[in-house]
Amino acid sequence: MQTHLSPEFQDTDAGREAEAILRKCVHCGFCTATCPTYQLLGDELDGPRGRIYQIKQVLEGQAPTRQTQLHLDRCLTCRNCETTCPSGVQYGHLVDIGREIVDARVRRPAGERAVRWLLREGLTSPLFAPALRLGQRVRGLLPATLCAKVPEPRAARPWPQGRHARRVLLLAGCVQPAMAPGINAATARVLDAAGIQTLVAPQAGCCGAIRFHLNEQAAALDQMRRNIDAWWPQVESGEVEALVMNASGCGALVREYGHLLRGDAAYADKAARISALTRDVSELLPDIAPALRGRVNGQGLRLAFHPPCTLQHGQQLRGGVERHLSDLGFDVQLARSESHLCCGSAGTYSVLQPALATQLRDRKLGHLTALEPHAIISANVGCIVHLQSGTERPVRHWIEVLDDALPA
Repeated sequence: MQTHLSPEFQDTDAGREAEAILRKCVHCGFCTATCPTYQLLGDELDGPRGRIYQIKQVLEGQAPTRQTQLHLDRCLTCRNCETTCPSGVQYGHLVDIGREIVDARVRRPAGERAVRWLLREGLTSPLFAPALRLGQRVRGLLPATLCAKVPEPRAARPWPQGRHARRVLLLAGCVQPAMAPGINAATARVLDAAGIQTLVAPQAGCCGAIRFHLNEQAAALDQMRRNIDAWWPQVESGEVEALVMNASGCGALVREYGHLLRGDAAYADKAARISALTRDVSELLPDIAPALRGRVNGQGLRLAFHPPCTLQHGQQLRGGVERHLSDLGFDVQLARSESHLCCGSAGTYSVLQPALATQLRDRKLGHLTALEPHAIISANVGCIVHLQSGTERPVRHWIEVLDDALPA
């Protein structure tokens, strides 16, 4: 696809990157078949090809409108279209560029600005955990829409005390310790059972995804730098062999640190090394499963696995969870239809686009519950909380189920 950048973008990093991405576009439209919002709305402007054309027009000098902003807002950034694209178009990078430019030119209504500010500041605040605990205490009194966003309280099992020669760093996350505290403890316990010690750098915080995808990208880059500073002493010394992510959304973004900070002379090399060391916890399964074989009691437990978009499309990791858990005795199945489609969580999307998110959630749950599982498993806290809001069937991180199956 040929494009002629407006002079204001010709000498910018964003303009050059967008132009390089647009050159790969070949108009084929394969991406529309795998786009969740296009499937729901049937509007070309709410599919990847239509959004690409809108971003192209803005880069060529056409003034964006509130409608342009709305079509870009409706994108889940699930990156399913990238998996389908025969030309390797990096749509995720392009839509990030487009959203930042459009938001700088189209002022949002006051209500939208307030909600986005609350999400950026609230979810990453130290006050989030006590606020959530308060919400959980009065959960039965909350309106149904708000109640769905407040998960039932879950207890965490004890953190293991073993010390091992093999060590990894774990990103604790910003909302996960409060919303699902058992996930981090289960990760540490499973790795401990396989002879790997889990460390946490207390100074590390949010991966930056919340601010980045709400178009506060400069502040998000600062969060990334703070995380790199927190991890760097143990990375540089060789004390840890990997940075482990058990929230696939965080993992997808941390893998992008090298790309996003490539123009920062002070952090480019460090960011590239951090990205290279980043592993989703499922990537450790080939290494730890043999150590757990014979010790795990997964017989008779039927699990329906929802692979998050950030795992299967963002990180291009497919098949590992279900294959290795099946080898350990669990009955793990993917949905027979549409296992590649987003559940509608997508970070803050379920708050900002609740109607579309609910439709996608119910569609996903229909396919998963058709398997009649004892539980639904996933690999990202956002997906877990979102799916749980629509079903009485337990929805858990697969690492928690594996931890439960280990001997006490």
